[in-house]
Amino acid sequence: MAIDQYKDIENGIEKGLDDLQKPLIQQAKCVDSEGDDVITSENNGSIWMVLISTLVAVCGSFEFGSCVGYSAPAQSAIRQDLNLTLAEYSMFGSIITIGAMIGAITSGKIADFIGRKGAMRISAVFCITGWLAVYFSKEAWSLDVGRFSTGYGIGIFSFVVPIFIAEIAPKNLRGGLATLNQLMIVCGASTAYLLGTVVTWRTLALTGLLPCAFLLVGLFFIPESPRWLAKMGLKKEFELALHRLRGRDADVSQESAEIQASIDALQYLPKARLFDLFNRKYKRSLIIGFGLMVFQQFGGINGIGFYASETFVAAGFSSGKLGTIAYAIIQVPITLLGAILMDKLGRRPLLMISSSGTFLGCFLAGSSFFLKSHGQGFLLEWVPVLAVSGVLVYIASFSIGMGAVPWVIMSEIFPIHMKGLAGSLVVLVNWLGAWAVSYTFNFLMSWSSTGTFMIYAGFCALTVLFVVKIVPETKGKTLEQIQASINS
Repeated sequence: MAIDQYKDIENGIEKGLDDLQKPLIQQAKCVDSEGDDVITSENNGSIWMVLISTLVAVCGSFEFGSCVGYSAPAQSAIRQDLNLTLAEYSMFGSIITIGAMIGAITSGKIADFIGRKGAMRISAVFCITGWLAVYFSKEAWSLDVGRFSTGYGIGIFSFVVPIFIAEIAPKNLRGGLATLNQLMIVCGASTAYLLGTVVTWRTLALTGLLPCAFLLVGLFFIPESPRWLAKMGLKKEFELALHRLRGRDADVSQESAEIQASIDALQYLPKARLFDLFNRKYKRSLIIGFGLMVFQQFGGINGIGFYASETFVAAGFSSGKLGTIAYAIIQVPITLLGAILMDKLGRRPLLMISSSGTFLGCFLAGSSFFLKSHGQGFLLEWVPVLAVSGVLVYIASFSIGMGAVPWVIMSEIFPIHMKGLAGSLVVLVNWLGAWAVSYTFNFLMSWSSTGTFMIYAGFCALTVLFVVKIVPETKGKTLEQIQASINS
């Protein structure tokens, strides 16, 4: 059996993460015996079960966003109630990323061993345990244990949710449904920001239980990934799951054969080893993947996002609530706009526009703190306005490109047999950068608020140069074409 007989193997295992650029809703297509495309309607059972399964899975994405967004509105109240030092709260805010790093590393093995649904269940249990530990906390150590536990849970979610969606969705809906993962992460974070302005930090922790509860209940009513079942050799369960997703009366014989063929073809690909990644032919792919993740994080997103409320207070507001609400509201529509523009403008233009905007946002915020330290008279009145404007310009610019595009490019630049290993390392680099930025942000702000934002502005400016010099345009190219152009 020749491997190139199954060039569509990406559709079976990996390609769902590469198809974010497709429109959200497309009409289904089928091919008649003559090979011509014929427009048909999907079986209603197919569409509804796929949609329900996706909505259950993205409860995990919403939980991801809730965990990440929790620390910003809760910072002042937690420090006051539990008498935490700046170092103790910085550890609480950042330890989630350490848990997420471990979760991301182990997620592939867990999802392969007990299935996609099993991995989501484990993730939900860790998140529930973490939220309860936070809710009942009386000291810093229990806060940290809870935050670490939620971090481990979302580290698994960050891997298994998009994989599950990619593996259950039909080709014509896969790209659109995959965009719901990133959109629901943003929605979860925004909801945490908004609720944090009206409820106590303990109550806010309890609201984090709700997405997990919906997920755990919903998992009883949806099928396991057919591709995982086929990979495990569970043929009867595989056929039943595929029929539930495509409709009881749907003809799934062709799709079933393609999935089985793609699973079989994997056996002919060489097993990836860590040292293989540093082979000369993968060098540029590694530089692109690692570089984009480093610049994404060291542009300051997790520092600014985790501690947005206190940043507004430091700029001169009596309360950070108004700025936090604006921060929360602006993320969702801009993220949706970025998903729409990704395949129209291309990856490189979006990255350059986004990083230029984050540079401007950091520069404005840094300038506001400079005026606060050195300004006089009427100049001081502009400090809060400049600070809020800078942060909002920053988050809008980040949401339209730097938030999602690095992940899309990462999924496009590695060959299929290296994606799992390479993806794990790239995710590890991303979470490591997230920890470094979120942990040092408060210390940097204590050193110099102006200097902090100017450092981030410098990384944003370097991002533009990196994209111009190193990152290729991948819009409209097959994976083979992308990898050939990189290697050349």
